[in-house]
Amino acid sequence: MRSLHKFRFQVCVTLLAAGLVFVSGCQSIPDDIASFTTPYQVPANSETYILHPPDGVEIFCAKIPEINLQIQSIRPDGKITLEGLGELEVAGKTPAQVSQLIREKASKLYALQGDYPIDVRVNPMLSKVYYVLGEVRQPGPRPYTGYDTVLKAVSEARPEVTGWLEHIRVIRPSGQEGIEPKLFEMDLKYILNTGDSTRNVLLEEGDIVYVPPTPLAAVAMVVEELARPIGRAMAPVSSYYYISNISQ
Repeated sequence: MRSLHKFRFQVCVTLLAAGLVFVSGCQSIPDDIASFTTPYQVPANSETYILHPPDGVEIFCAKIPEINLQIQSIRPDGKITLEGLGELEVAGKTPAQVSQLIREKASKLYALQGDYPIDVRVNPMLSKVYYVLGEVRQPGPRPYTGYDTVLKAVSEARPEVTGWLEHIRVIRPSGQEGIEPKLFEMDLKYILNTGDSTRNVLLEEGDIVYVPPTPLAAVAMVVEELARPIGRAMAPVSSYYYISNISQ
């Protein structure tokens, strides 16, 4: 019986050491914040958002009741259809360009006055996403608006207590062979404690925000993962000793 306990102790020590090695080997990553943009360096991106399926567009035009307040989803062919105006090719255009396109068609049928008689807004934004993964309660893709920051992304995903907020990783995949992805770490607790948001960068479409587990949580995960098959293998042995003790 003592030999069994000794064996279990040795297994736990080995697994704990392996977990510590795993954690220590995963924390050193490049810091490439210069490749990212902070919110203070660019204006809001409403004029630069490029529409693609299955984005929705909402039209505001009080002079044309037939299309006013309509919400159209962009079809896979990149078009929408408006009553009285027919099909419009909108994929690949900005909301401002779509507004101008509708105005050009509508001006042949309606008297439109003012500088901005037609306004087009993206509603909802569905074609572009970024990702939040790791120790958060709501992981997965999130709609990209063009003005999403790391702080916004993490707070909306609701980090777990096991999340290592001092080492949040932001990865920007290159999408091209031979070009390394851009990545850096952000200390969310430092921002919350000091109010210094200079590292709270803007995300781009396809970015990955990863909230890693704390060292203690990472060790627990490694130990649990490695101990599970060992525990199953030892289950018959434990049952044997239990039955033997009862029979005595």
